[in-house]
Amino acid sequence: MRHVFVLPRLRAMNLVFEFLPLILFLGAFFYKGIYFALVVLMIAMPIGLLVKYIRTQSFDKMYFWSTIFLLIAGGLTLYFRNPLFLYWKPTVFYWAVAAVFLGSNWVGEVPLVQRFFGLVDGMPLEKITKAQWNKLNVVWVLFFVAAGVLNIYVAYNFSQETWVKFKVFGLMALTFVFMLAQTFWIANLIGGDGVDEMEQ
Repeated sequence: MRHVFVLPRLRAMNLVFEFLPLILFLGAFFYKGIYFALVVLMIAMPIGLLVKYIRTQSFDKMYFWSTIFLLIAGGLTLYFRNPLFLYWKPTVFYWAVAAVFLGSNWVGEVPLVQRFFGLVDGMPLEKITKAQWNKLNVVWVLFFVAAGVLNIYVAYNFSQETWVKFKVFGLMALTFVFMLAQTFWIANLIGGDGVDEMEQ
């Protein structure tokens, strides 16, 4: 069932693209420390946002707000020379995303997760009931809450170097595995329909 892998490939391309500023962040950290690495990341992410828009001709709201959160947390980190603001950035961002996903269960025509999966052409999503979409949406809420908790746990209980590696590799890997699991769940509900359309 080739359609099972369409969404993971689509999201994987975005993850790879979004991964580049983090790689620069990691390299800069080992070269000259957390504050230099932060400056590099604060430059790389807005550039990445612009390049992504030019490349896709679409506005990635998640990437945009992640960049805004970074610029705010990064500015506070540099001003106060306190990396705690940077440590909390992923957690606050994930919890904000969780709140938006949760609110979409009641605000708008469909839950946010349904809109996300609806971006992939050829998936017969009408087979999935409203109750199933709402449950899946709550699963995403729980994931973002848990990811936020895990991030701050690592930040407070491990070395700065460990947290940087976790931010670059750990959170990205967790997100990809979660996306893959959700896609298989969706594909299982859909069944074999829609394969021909998605292979065209």
